[in-house]
Amino acid sequence: MATRSMTPAYRREGKDTLIEIRLREVRQLFHTLDPAPFREKDLDESAEHYLLEACREAGAHRRLRLVIHLPAAEAATEAARTLADAVHNYFAYRERQLRTDIRQLLRYGAISLVIGLLFLIACLGLRRVVVASLGASEWSVVGEGLLILGWVAMWRPTEVLLYEWWPHARRGALLHRLSEITVDIHTTD
Repeated sequence: MATRSMTPAYRREGKDTLIEIRLREVRQLFHTLDPAPFREKDLDESAEHYLLEACREAGAHRRLRLVIHLPAAEAATEAARTLADAVHNYFAYRERQLRTDIRQLLRYGAISLVIGLLFLIACLGLRRVVVASLGASEWSVVGEGLLILGWVAMWRPTEVLLYEWWPHARRGALLHRLSEITVDIHTTD
C-alpha cells in the first residue's frame, strides 16, 4: 500500500505556522468603503475568510504568524506600521460581537425551553383530561398526538442549548487567536 505524504498548506518556520499575504498596498486588506480611521477599519470580507480558514487549517496547537509582503515604499508608510494594531482590533471586535451573539442565542434557547416546558405540561394535562373523559381506547390517537406535540415543542430549545452554539464557540476561538496573532511586515522588491 502506497502512503501519500501530506505537505502542509502553510509554510513553517520553527514552531510558527506562517500565514502569508502578498499585497501592493496595505489598503487592499481592508474594506474600501469603510470610513472609519485606519486602526478601526473592517477587513475585506475575502481577507477575513482567508485568515479564518488559514487559522482553522493550521490547527489549534500551532503558533501562528501573519506575514504581510509589501513593496518597500508601502512598508514604510504609517498604515503599514499600524497594520498589526488594525488586524488585532478588528478580530477582537469580531470576537466581542460573536460573544454577544452566543449570549443572545443561549438566552433565546433558555426562554424557548421555558415556553416548551410549559407547552409540554399543557399537552400532558390536556391529554390526561381527554383520555379520562373520553376513554383511553377511543381517543388514544388524540392522547398520543398531544404527547408527541408536547415533545416536539421541546425540539428547538434542546437543539439550541445542546448543539447550535458550538460552531459559534469554535469560530470565537479562531477570532481570539487572530486577535493576538504576531504580524510581520516583509518587504518585496
